[in-house]
Amino acid sequence: MNPTRRTVLLAGAGAAAALLPSPPAAAAPKAAAALQPYASYWYPDSLPSGTPGTGITWRSLKPWRPADDPDLAFNAATVPLAPRFTPTPANPTARAGQARIQSLVSFGPTASNPSQGSATADYYALAHWAYIDELVFWGGSSGEGLILAPNAPIVDAAHRHGVPVLGNIFLPPVAYGGQLQWTRDLVQKDAAGRYPLAAQLVAVAEAYGFDGWFVNAETSGGNAALGADMLGFMRELKTLAKAKGQRVTWYDSMTVNGSVSWQGALNSQNEAFFQAADDMFVDFRWTAAKLTSSGQRAAQLGRDRYELWAGVDVEANGWNSSVNWDAIVPRDKAHVVSVGFYRPEWTRNHLPADGRGPGEFHAADDRFWTGRSLDPSRPDGADAWRAPAVSVADRSTVMAVPFASVFNTGHGLRWYEDGKVTSDKPWNHLGLQDRLPSRRWVVHTDGQRPAVTFDFADAWRGGSSVLVDGELDEPAIVDAYATRLPITADTVVELTHRTDAGSVRVELAVATADPSSPGAAPPYTYFPVNSGSTWQTSTVRLTGLTGTAHAIGVRLTATGGAVKWRLGGMAVREAVATPAAPTGFRITAASGGDLRLAWNRGPGDVRHHTLYRVLPDGTRRFLGGTCQPAYFAAGLQPEQGEQATRLELRAVGELYTSSAPVTVTHTW
Repeated sequence: MNPTRRTVLLAGAGAAAALLPSPPAAAAPKAAAALQPYASYWYPDSLPSGTPGTGITWRSLKPWRPADDPDLAFNAATVPLAPRFTPTPANPTARAGQARIQSLVSFGPTASNPSQGSATADYYALAHWAYIDELVFWGGSSGEGLILAPNAPIVDAAHRHGVPVLGNIFLPPVAYGGQLQWTRDLVQKDAAGRYPLAAQLVAVAEAYGFDGWFVNAETSGGNAALGADMLGFMRELKTLAKAKGQRVTWYDSMTVNGSVSWQGALNSQNEAFFQAADDMFVDFRWTAAKLTSSGQRAAQLGRDRYELWAGVDVEANGWNSSVNWDAIVPRDKAHVVSVGFYRPEWTRNHLPADGRGPGEFHAADDRFWTGRSLDPSRPDGADAWRAPAVSVADRSTVMAVPFASVFNTGHGLRWYEDGKVTSDKPWNHLGLQDRLPSRRWVVHTDGQRPAVTFDFADAWRGGSSVLVDGELDEPAIVDAYATRLPITADTVVELTHRTDAGSVRVELAVATADPSSPGAAPPYTYFPVNSGSTWQTSTVRLTGLTGTAHAIGVRLTATGGAVKWRLGGMAVREAVATPAAPTGFRITAASGGDLRLAWNRGPGDVRHHTLYRVLPDGTRRFLGGTCQPAYFAAGLQPEQGEQATRLELRAVGELYTSSAPVTVTHTW
């Protein structure tokens, strides 16, 4: 990757901390009591000279063992990768089976990136998973570490939506502190001629629960021997990864002769590396002719041309970036290759710090992924930005009962339960994100289209709800989910909703077949639902329907004035199950009000766990939630006259039913 493209990532603790004249630092000791756990990062083997900067821990991957990893319980994802299907596309230009999207995202700094979210809503809460085929946890710097394992919450959210997540291996350019020794460390061989770091990388991904590695070797100065070693390493890495169900992506940087030379194409200089990987990110230097020849070359190799990701750099300008879209995803013929977005978290980063609330972020993110129309069924043909929804068919994982969503995006200004605030603190934790509607927001109406958004001013559960706001001069159908849910005599759909303004008739919409053509409305059957000015849950039996539900939505008809209507939850179920309580709830380390907590998962399906503090008056205050069997609670303080604090833990099931509580007491 062109070094000029890394100015944001490497600011601060990157190259500046690379080489300092003092003895080599020792490997990091095991974590002390009650330290904040962070996402893991390593050097391949040897460490930089000097002393790491504040908040940075230098570690070598070579001696790593899961049994010696004090933060593994906080960092290991628990949600398996969900299967997904492709419904009839939302518009006639979105295609299935052609171009896909890889997204390279820096969710936080390399060092000091909390394992399980943090106390702010200002976070890149990626929610348009339906268009993404592969997510890369981007980062790394010469002064912090080069090999990054993704945070568990990101992996859990991605897996819930069927998206694999890759860790990142970044061997930096010399201009940014890269040392060729680190490349040699990565591809070192043992006495048997094997590549021990390849086995370590696969072991890390398996232990942490993510899906493979993105390999980006950009340190210049290599020779043909190093190129051969890198190729041997890649082949072994792919073989070992495949045996564990993992993937490997190669970045178009190092060539077969060991030099770094970005090709912007698949050609003789990098073909061997492409063949040693599952796919390749093509550097930004591509042209229309290069991409055409690259797709042809992939086909000649017996490979899928859509295993090539044409790099689109959106770090600086987002949807204002100048892109030759017809070279990648032409409108009038087959797509040429796939799309590789570099740093789409621009949708958050470009907002002013004092105007970067979750609502503002999602408005910008919807604009990026859906386009200026904000409705993937009605693309704006005059929009210079060819949003993913215009070209790529969305996917869904809603394929089994029970299914439920409270439209939680994974961050919020408060935490709500049953419509009441149980914490007034802002938060983020992507692992708590629901399976979200895949095509936001499709509205079918012959009249004025209402605005549909995630809203953070109120919620039934979690941090957000769906708000429909408009005049509604004609009935409006909001598509919620594309599904493949079996319908039986016992199947019911629950809607939790509230009318905030105006008067509206609400109907549940369920279709048992796909639309007749891309962009058309599903053939819905409608069921009346009562609506009022307070939160209520309506249970609808699908009388007369059989087979499989292909789509679920709501139809709103105004009966007086402008309407504000809020959807707080949706569930499709038969019986209601309550999860088993966790066991062994314990404090594993304590330093004042900082606590490390651990427990054992109960049997059966558990979506996540929620943790509360029981106050002296008996009320419960939400502290946090996680999919992991461990949690770090920071900064607790005793209440007036309180000698001990009781903490309460519950398991939460797919239908948001909670187990009986288990408790532990922390003495001040």
